[in-house]
Amino acid sequence: MSGALSAISAAVAGVILNLAIWFGLHVLFGRVERLESGPLSLPYPDPTTLDPAALFLTIVAAASLLWWKRGVFQTLAICAAAGWLLMLV
Repeated sequence: MSGALSAISAAVAGVILNLAIWFGLHVLFGRVERLESGPLSLPYPDPTTLDPAALFLTIVAAASLLWWKRGVFQTLAICAAAGWLLMLV
């Protein structure tokens, strides 16, 4: 039973990582294409379509969670305020 649960946990972690990468690429970049070579298919973002506001909010969220040791709700509030200020500019 323990082996089966470990396999399921690994599969779930892989799915979460895949979704995080997919959402991160599609939020930060306006256009993401596929680079295909045989059976391998990798996402390739167009660097000219980088959204600076999204990158700024990503950095603020990472700093809030990792360096400032804020909680999730405080980080959401900080990013919401920063996003609101970016809308005004």
